[in-house]
Amino acid sequence: MPVPGERPYLIRSLLAHLLVRRSEVVIMDMDAGVEHLGRGTAQFVDAFLVVVEPGQRSVGTARAVQALARDLGIKHCLVVGSKVRGEADKQFIRESLPDMEILGFIDYHPELANADREGMGAYQSSPAAAEQVRKIKDVLENLLTKA
Repeated sequence: MPVPGERPYLIRSLLAHLLVRRSEVVIMDMDAGVEHLGRGTAQFVDAFLVVVEPGQRSVGTARAVQALARDLGIKHCLVVGSKVRGEADKQFIRESLPDMEILGFIDYHPELANADREGMGAYQSSPAAAEQVRKIKDVLENLLTKA
C-alpha cells in the first residue's frame, strides 16, 4: 500500500477525484519519463500524449511510453511533434514512430523561448503556435469522442 504523500498516491487520488467523481478533462504535463506511472494511475487515463522533438532520445522516450501504455491497457498513445523546423523534422518523427498516431506538429517558434524567459504567455507571444495547438486539440477531441 502506498504511503500517503508519495507522488503516485497523490496522482492517483487526484485523477480519481477529478475524473471519476466530476467527469472532467484533465491534461497532466508529466516528466519525460515513465517511472511515475503505474496501474493505479493509468486506470483513469484515456490517452497518453507524447510530445516528441526531432531527436533520438525523444523518440526513445516515446517508444518507452508506448510500451508502458500497452502494458497498462491504455488504448491511445499519441504523438505531438514539437520544435520542428521543417519537413525533414516531420518526416524524421513519422519514420521513427511509424506505428504511433501523430496528432500534428508544432513548429519551432523562437518567440516562445523569449516569452518563457520574460514570463509572458505562450499564446499571446506566438499566435501561429497557438493555432497549431488548437488544431491538435481538435484532432484529439474528435479521436477521443469516437472512441
